[in-house]
Amino acid sequence: MTAATPIFARVALDIPIAPWFDYLVPDDLVDRLQARDWVLVPWGRGRRVGLVIEVGNQPELSPDKIRPIASLIEAAPRPDAAWLELVEFAARYYHRHRGEIALPALPRLLRTPPTARARGCAFERARKRAAVPAPIASSAAPASTELVELNADQQAALDALLASKGFAVHLLHGITGSGKTEVYLRWMAHILARDSQAQVLMLVPEIALTPQLAQRVGERFPGLEVAVLHSALGEADRAARWLAAADGRARLVIGTRLAVLAPLPALAAIVVDEEHDPSFRQQEGVHYSARDLAVAAASLRGIPVVLGSATPALESWFSARRGRYQVLTLPARATGAVLPNLRIVDARGAPGPASLTEVARTAMTAALERGEQSLVFINRRGFSPVLSCQSCGWLSQCPDCSAYRVLHRTGARSRGGARYSLQCHHCGAASPVPRACPECGNVDLQPLGAGTQRIEQELVALFPGARVGRLDRDVASRRGAAEKVLDSFHAGTLDIVVGTQMLAKGHDFQRLALVVVLDADAGLYAADFRAPERLFATLTQVSGRAGRAAPELAPRGEVIVQTRYPEHPMFAALKAHDFAGFADALLEERREAGLPPYRYLALLRAEAAELDEALAFLAAAKRAAAADGESWSEITIFDPVPMPMARIAGRARAQLLADSPSRQELHRFVAAWLLRLDELATRVRWQLEIDPNEI
Repeated sequence: MTAATPIFARVALDIPIAPWFDYLVPDDLVDRLQARDWVLVPWGRGRRVGLVIEVGNQPELSPDKIRPIASLIEAAPRPDAAWLELVEFAARYYHRHRGEIALPALPRLLRTPPTARARGCAFERARKRAAVPAPIASSAAPASTELVELNADQQAALDALLASKGFAVHLLHGITGSGKTEVYLRWMAHILARDSQAQVLMLVPEIALTPQLAQRVGERFPGLEVAVLHSALGEADRAARWLAAADGRARLVIGTRLAVLAPLPALAAIVVDEEHDPSFRQQEGVHYSARDLAVAAASLRGIPVVLGSATPALESWFSARRGRYQVLTLPARATGAVLPNLRIVDARGAPGPASLTEVARTAMTAALERGEQSLVFINRRGFSPVLSCQSCGWLSQCPDCSAYRVLHRTGARSRGGARYSLQCHHCGAASPVPRACPECGNVDLQPLGAGTQRIEQELVALFPGARVGRLDRDVASRRGAAEKVLDSFHAGTLDIVVGTQMLAKGHDFQRLALVVVLDADAGLYAADFRAPERLFATLTQVSGRAGRAAPELAPRGEVIVQTRYPEHPMFAALKAHDFAGFADALLEERREAGLPPYRYLALLRAEAAELDEALAFLAAAKRAAAADGESWSEITIFDPVPMPMARIAGRARAQLLADSPSRQELHRFVAAWLLRLDELATRVRWQLEIDPNEI
């Protein structure tokens, strides 16, 4: 009797050394195992969760050296083919392995191999955790009597979306307060009503925005299960919500960038809100763009995607100008309110760039007298960016980073005064504030500059009767603290709030009349070529929080932007609310300079104990590209240079940039280059990034 032919499977693991690993399919799984199944496989002395890519292949190793699959995770939902296509696209585009894309998309609880003491399957436990509400009725849209009336521009945008068939990218360019979210919700309601199984994915840039949006969606679609996915969730909650989405029970999925890789079996439409936001770029592991993957997912599935923003990314604006994206414009505020009056105030006479000018103090006093709220924006957390010695010039340099340790107030005031510490925002190290200068012994150490904590303290002193709150990452790190501040500001129990970018986007503060922007110049002359674009977007977004209420309920809002460069052309465009003019001018500058979106970039980063090691590796990498044997006439490789932040956590960092006018040629070059880089024996850690977000 002839023995049955062994069956093998290719399994993708979250391991960068190979695109897949061969495993023997046990006899009891031969008739059940399929591509896209999740399995448990042996790895070394332990086990790992993997994704089956293919079954029935001929292994590359000798069959007697191949270990069998430990088990099939039968409770895990098998993703559909379109999801695997997206994973494969991302792996090709970012030049990584499929396991490095697919496995991190799984919640940690579900991709962690079970221990001997674990009771039952993690997927089964997570599925039991979430109650499933009754499915939504076929008439998903709420009754029209419950809806606000759309203005003509909103209705035109909605009609265009409803008329769209198959894959299309719509750029919803609406000024702040123009009612983009209402257009999203109406469109999603039609999608869900049209198909009782359909799912809609909505991506948002900030975790702080998800509770407010989820509440609004829940009120609009009662009885519809909504899965909210973001990294701040507890592991059990995240696993339960991910499974609700992957099983198809959750018809609406709202999440931050990680949600773009959730396997939604009936995905019918995608919305990317604030599509320009840098938060959509993953900064750990594979550096993917969630916005770009959302467009790719829509293309692979043949479904529409909406990118919404008051200040679209230049890449999106460029695609719209070329006709690849359909532009839908909302030029007026939905409530009938007009855009706030924006004043550019010369701050050169102020004591410091983050000090309130007389103009700002007067405006805030008047707002308080009228019972109106004010928002003070400064994009720097902590008390002061640096502690200094006035005697010898010592500064609170981080010993492990090319940065200063920031002075933070770490405790409430007591008889001995507030407690402070020095914290590095790059490596996370903290140290007590020295009693005297480490260099000269001077006890009179002074903070230089201001962050949110210092501004909060000054506001309390300037306006003793006002109720002042603060929202930044330090506050948001405490569970429920961010929601408490936002709820208080919405309810009117705070008169003034000071904060960072967490306050700049997505919030609809109906009582807010005045916005004051401090130290607005940080991005004007930064090394990164995208800095002016981001600064304009941030200032537009935070300015747009003012004066959103209907004209009959509140007067026109006011925005005061303090700057030491009031003549800069960006501020003229900002004051005129002229994004199109500003974006077109920037695109022309990019074209002349040979920068994206006119050229395509790949950035090789290296990290070593010493800077010379990192630079030497990059120099060898450049030589390896030149020695490839193929003519890369459309590829430009620049010299290696230290990164702007040349040292973090004791590790030196350098970078090497390659660019090309052809995306296809750049990817062909990178694929060949990576083979040569793998051959370079070195202790240097390196990573190659496609379409880098920062240079």
